[in-house]
Amino acid sequence: MKTKKKILMALAIACCAILLVVGSVAATVAYLTDKDVVTNTFTVGNVAITLDEAPVDAQGKATTGDRVKENEYHLVPNGTYDKDPTITVAANSDECYLFVKVVNPLAAVEGATTIAGQLDAKGWDVLDAENGIYAYEAKVAKSTTVTKVVLFEKVTIGEKVTNEELAELTGDIVITAYAVQTAGFDTAAEAWNETFGAPANP
Repeated sequence: MKTKKKILMALAIACCAILLVVGSVAATVAYLTDKDVVTNTFTVGNVAITLDEAPVDAQGKATTGDRVKENEYHLVPNGTYDKDPTITVAANSDECYLFVKVVNPLAAVEGATTIAGQLDAKGWDVLDAENGIYAYEAKVAKSTTVTKVVLFEKVTIGEKVTNEELAELTGDIVITAYAVQTAGFDTAAEAWNETFGAPANP
């Protein structure tokens, strides 16, 4: 009987030991886990421009002071007048193409230095000659500072132009500037046509 008790006691102790070992192992079990997160930040693009020119005095010569949106000129044969329309691309604007539409009623009486010739010399390519639309040949890169692009610098009147011819002129030189992001377009012409429809209707 004592032997049986001893055997049962030994079995009970062994079971307890086994349970303790199992409990100890269970308590130390860990699962292999991992975690990763991708965060996408979206910012809105921006293209911003202004167009202005230096103020001029009564003789059409540039003066100091805030830049303006328009000037008045008293034209005479063989006259030369300061006019420097300039596009300013705002800081942090996205890379863009620049365009201008130039309505020039003085074309028939201009001197040797024409507006069209100056545009060409400053890197403006004719996009639509009939409608006076030009594209700037260089893309304007994104910059933390403003970028200034000059169209031309003066207006000249031919020396053989008569007062009568000047008197018959009507209308003003009107310049309209445009900017279009380069993203999504391979060329300036494509950007213009896709954005504004057709060159004849800016």
